[in-house]
Amino acid sequence: MDSKSKSSQDDQDYVKVNSTAIVFDNGRLSFVGQECHRLPSVLPKLYGPRVISLDLSYNCLTTLAGVEQFPILEELILDNNQLPDNTTYPSLPNLHTLSLNKNCINNLDLLLTKVSHQLPSLRYLSLLGNKACPNQLSDKDKDEEDYQRYRYYVIHHLPKLHFLDSRQVNDVERQEAQQRGQFMRIMRPSNTTRTEEETSTQHSIYSPLPNSGRDGGDHQGAYGRCRYRYSGKHSEGNRFIQNSDL
Repeated sequence: MDSKSKSSQDDQDYVKVNSTAIVFDNGRLSFVGQECHRLPSVLPKLYGPRVISLDLSYNCLTTLAGVEQFPILEELILDNNQLPDNTTYPSLPNLHTLSLNKNCINNLDLLLTKVSHQLPSLRYLSLLGNKACPNQLSDKDKDEEDYQRYRYYVIHHLPKLHFLDSRQVNDVERQEAQQRGQFMRIMRPSNTTRTEEETSTQHSIYSPLPNSGRDGGDHQGAYGRCRYRYSGKHSEGNRFIQNSDL
């Protein structure tokens, strides 16, 4: 893309992005519930070098292009999007928290390979509501034993994790993961080719998150530590945003 086309695209972003949906406060940037398929370029342009926490939940993201422009990012919340297995994860050396609840992640091995290389400081990871995270709530053919094996396997590949999904990693799990975690791989379904209708059905099954937009204070976050603020199109909180915040 030449500079003229890029400039034109940026101008379109400025027009399309609802400025009242952007909430920036003390290094925390929220752009939630706007049905965007990719990150608007206006966000890193205005806030990139200052953001330590980025919440892009309740959109329709299929790519993380542009997230690499947040160089000091420590927390990335991507719940309720449409990120697939072939998502490219940017190199973020300071990122300690990644929440991917209810996306379209099926291939656990591929995700772990990418995360281990690109996010070396990761301590908190949540994958609830994805096929790659096997439990009875998201897959009726799985049980608690499958989920525990999954935990051992993930902890083996990401030994620095403190929290996985909604539970803290304990000493017993860490020891078991070190000794036998590499053998705890949960096999993926052999039929990985799905029709558009099947993919849509899969994406709409159980989620640990509410189906509708969030009101401030409703959602406790993946680990009980991430603070969410819904700023979607129908949020009453938009009237508190001032031009000086942008």
